[in-house]
Amino acid sequence: MSPEIQLVLRYAQAAMPTHAGRLTVVVYQETAHPEKEHVAIICGAVDALAGEDVLARVHSECWTGETLHSLKCDCRDQLDQALDAIVEAGRGVVVYLRQEGRGIGLGNKIRAYALQEQGADTVEANEQLGFAPDLRSYELAAAILNDLGVRSVSLMTNNPDKVSGLEQAGLRVTDRRSHWGKKQEHNQDYLEVKRTKLGHKA
Repeated sequence: MSPEIQLVLRYAQAAMPTHAGRLTVVVYQETAHPEKEHVAIICGAVDALAGEDVLARVHSECWTGETLHSLKCDCRDQLDQALDAIVEAGRGVVVYLRQEGRGIGLGNKIRAYALQEQGADTVEANEQLGFAPDLRSYELAAAILNDLGVRSVSLMTNNPDKVSGLEQAGLRVTDRRSHWGKKQEHNQDYLEVKRTKLGHKA
C-alpha cells in the first residue's frame, strides 16, 4: 500500500460500556466512498495502541449472526471472543469491516443461504451466484491500524488469507492466534468447509 494514498479518514470517536467492558469506538470513512464506514473497537487508550505486537482481530460484518443470532455461522461468537480477549489483555483492537457475506453483500448472502437449503455448501453457493468463495480485502484494515499507530499485530484469526492480505498491505503479523467459534449442529458443516475448502487453520 502506497503511503501517499490515504484510504480512510478518522471521522468519529467515543467511549461506551459493553458486555465485555469499557471500549472506545472509532469510526472511519473510506476517502473514496465517504458513505462507507468501518470501525475500530479499542480497549485501552487509543494512543496506547501505537507500537508492536498489538492484540488484534480483523472482523467482517455478519448481520445475520450478530443481529439475528443466526446459528449458521460462528461469527458472533468470534466477535464476542475477540472483544473479551482485548479487554482481558487490557490493550487491543478489533477492526470491524463492513463487508457482509465475505464481500458479496447481505442480499446475495441470503440468496446463497437459499442455495444452501437446496444442498450447496457455502463455497458452492457463492460460486453458483457467480462470485469467488471470498471477495474480502484487507487494505482498509491495514490503513486503519496504521492510522492508530499499530506497527505489527498478534492476530486472532484462522484465515491465512487474512494474514497474507494484511502483510501485503504493509502490516506485519508477528503471531497468529487460533480463533474458532463454538461448533454446534447448525454450523458444523460451515466450519468444516472453512477448513477443507478455504484453508482455515487451527
